[in-house]
Amino acid sequence: MTRSPPVPGTKPLLPAGALSRLQSEMNFLSPSLKKVAAHVLVQPEQVIYQTISELADAAQVAESTITRLSHRLDFAGFHAFKLALTGDLSGHNAAQDVGNTGSTSEIIAGAAQQATQALDNTRSVVDPAAVDRVVEALRTARRIDVVGQGNSGLAAQFLAHKLQRLGRMCLAHTDPHLAAVAASSLEPGCVLIGITRSGSTLDTIQTLRLAEKTGAFTVAVTNRARSPVTAHAQEVLHTSSPESPLAGGAISSLASQILIVEVLYLSLTRRLEHAQDVLRTTAASVVEKKI
Repeated sequence: MTRSPPVPGTKPLLPAGALSRLQSEMNFLSPSLKKVAAHVLVQPEQVIYQTISELADAAQVAESTITRLSHRLDFAGFHAFKLALTGDLSGHNAAQDVGNTGSTSEIIAGAAQQATQALDNTRSVVDPAAVDRVVEALRTARRIDVVGQGNSGLAAQFLAHKLQRLGRMCLAHTDPHLAAVAASSLEPGCVLIGITRSGSTLDTIQTLRLAEKTGAFTVAVTNRARSPVTAHAQEVLHTSSPESPLAGGAISSLASQILIVEVLYLSLTRRLEHAQDVLRTTAASVVEKKI
């Protein structure tokens, strides 16, 4: 089927929602784009939780095909497409994520349940052997940098604080420009940890790529085993906290990341010979900051 050409200088108007755009364009798509569109129309509830890599695997196409479809539907990229798709599905998944239903007591119980579930799920997926390898790299590192954007930046700052309390040279970077500069100055024997729930945060991916080129030991903390950030990480520590694009950094994501932070801190404390002495010294440094 062919579409009548648009008036010169104008752009064909598309429907507002992601699903309606897919349906209206379905007959005009190339075979590869149509393959992705058909998959999304059948399983939209799963797609909003997938990374571009996971959707590409599920639809058996290249990641670039997902991007081309997003652009064809007049979205800036796959994440923008997922936001619109989540809005289409707001009757169930999104409404639960943002906690806009129920009484205050139910919201409290639901948030606590999300955090508890994320902790339990992360405990089941994190690899103890991978933790040991990362901790050993932290023990011997000349310098440690941690990067993250948005809520993942909070976890990055918390990890840097915990490692500083152990006397490790560690800095957190939540500004992507400063993170890039820091990563480019690393050397073998240094460690860079990138925290990103989705595994698709462009700034974090680029920072790990820069660190990888310097020969530094790179680590990704992510919810997605198949995500772009893992391609530039020597070790991957997995979290488990499903979250729709409209959740805006749900408590489950932060809770799962903080669990990884605490595991790394406790494991490193056990391996450092003078850890308790350093902890007493750093604790004493802030005594006068409290009444």
